[in-house]
Formats: sequence, C-alpha cells, structure tokens
Amino acid sequence: MHKTLHIVSGTTVTNVMKQAKLTGDFLEWYDFLHEGPVPKNFSLLQRSKIRAYFLSEEKYIEFNTAIQIFELRNKILKNHQKYKHILLWFEQDLYDQLQLLEILNWFSLHINKKVKISLILTDKHFADYSFQELQKASLQKEIVTNKHMILAQKAWSALSDSTPLSLFNLLNESSSELPFLQNSVQRLLEEYPNTMNGLSRTAHQALLTISKGQKRQKQDIFIESQKQEQLPFLADIIFWKILDKFIEYKLIIQKENSELYITDLGRDVLIGKKNWITIKNIDHWIGGVHLSDDNLWCWNIQERTIGKYYYSTVLSTLLPVKHSSLK
Repeated sequence: MHKTLHIVSGTTVTNVMKQAKLTGDFLEWYDFLHEGPVPKNFSLLQRSKIRAYFLSEEKYIEFNTAIQIFELRNKILKNHQKYKHILLWFEQDLYDQLQLLEILNWFSLHINKKVKISLILTDKHFADYSFQELQKASLQKEIVTNKHMILAQKAWSALSDSTPLSLFNLLNESSSELPFLQNSVQRLLEEYPNTMNGLSRTAHQALLTISKGQKRQKQDIFIESQKQEQLPFLADIIFWKILDKFIEYKLIIQKENSELYITDLGRDVLIGKKNWITIKNIDHWIGGVHLSDDNLWCWNIQERTIGKYYYSTVLSTLLPVKHSSLK
C-alpha cells in the first residue's frame, strides 16, 4: 500500500500522472454531477445508488457497472486512513469543481485527523502538463484547511438544495479558498432553461451552431459549440442526447448522410418566437432541483439572475412567480 492517495477526475489524468512517475495510489471520481439528481441529506452510499440508477436510465452506463465503480470508489475513500497523505488534483471547469465539492464535503464529515489532505488546482488541463510540471505541482500543493471544508460544505448544500437560490447567493459571497467555485456556479446556473427560449446554454449553443450551416456532422457540431465555452466541461455523450431530443421534436432533421439541418421550428425557438418548454415537457434534475412544468426555474440572461416562472398560454410568454427571484 502506498503512503499517498491521488484523487482525480478521471482516467486521462491518472494515465498522465503514472507516465510522469508520480508515486502512490489513484482514485478516479468519474461522475458528472452537473447532470441528474444530487438530492440533499443522502449519504455517499445512498447517493451513489441514486446516481447509478440515473446513469443507467439515461443509458450512459449499465447499472451494475456503475454500482461496481462507485462501490470501489467509496471503499477506498472509507479506508482513507491507510494513507498518510491525500492529494486532490482538480481543474477549474464545472465537471471537476463539482466533484471537488462532493469530495471535500465528505472529508469534512469523515476525515481521519492523522491524514493530511492537500489540494492542487489548475487553470489548464493536467493532460497538457509536462512530466516535470506535474512533479513540480505535486510539491506546490495547498494544505486543505477548515476554511476549505466549511466553504465546500456550504456550496455542496446549496447544490443539493431543492431550489437554486442558495446556489445563486454564492455568486456574491467570498470564496477565495476555492477560487474557481464562483465561475462554476455561474456556469451551472446557465444550464437552467433561459427566459428567452427555454433552452439551456449548452442546448442553445448546439442549435446556434447547427443554424450557421458550416458544421453538419455531429462530432463537428460538438467541437464547434464547445469553442463557445470559456472552460469546456461537457462529455460528448451528453451532447448527443441534446441533439437526439432536437431531432425527436423536429427542431433539426438528420439527412441520410447523417448531416444535421435546422428546421423552421428550430429557428423559431432559437430567436425566442417559440419556447422549448412548450414543445417538450420539462422533467430533469440539476443538483437537488427537480425541474418540471410545475417547478420551472429559469435563468434570466439579461438580468443574470435565477427565478421561478410559469408559462402563460394566454400571453404566450414566461412570467415570474412572485417572491422567488434573486437579483
């Protein structure tokens, strides 16, 4: 058993670190927590089962495979006292930052005081590091303090809350211990349906890319839409589901050569003449928020705020629910 445990976001990072001959054991977190339910007041074990069910229902992975991955991950975490030192290696994008919150929140409740935890944050991809840079980064680690833990607890609680209001409030609070937190919170809020056309930012970027007509193949559309991200975080498998829904509801069509074209309906949605939530029933989770037609939270692009809305069929527009918005 090695004295050091490296916790990272996925296999790619592990492979690079092993090539750089960093010594220790490696734990890969995997889960993309910006998609699907992350409900409040569940243990890691309980939440793992919820996440495994979600991932299998969405056909991202087989249920039993997900359970096995999570069980092994959780077992290593539970037995963390076997290590003298734990290094958390995470990048600044949304995918990594939500994983970091889950891990720090767990350690805040279960840490063995004999184990030292350190944090290595980067504003670029670890895969782009040279072996020498990785070795140097491992020596420039930041010791995780009680302040880190408290902030992570607060942010994790906000993420798993049944409304996004606590999450929104984090944008106006100090978070210097986790310098990439606020940008991640902002980006997650942008995944709520927007008040102009009901699309998430990711879905809007996808439809916009298709509308320009320069990219027709799915992979090219994915790459082009990701260029609109300051910090790309999305797995292509999630992007394909967005395109599949657009095809199903006829916002785009797929020709025999697999090329994608926007329809008149798609253009109407893109410019806000039609609203996506009136075409497809809303039924999905962001953190602890279960979005539905009766629990519709939207991101106001102009005001950059989050609020609860309902769709008025009489006025053919979204209207805010009073006392449910923050600015």
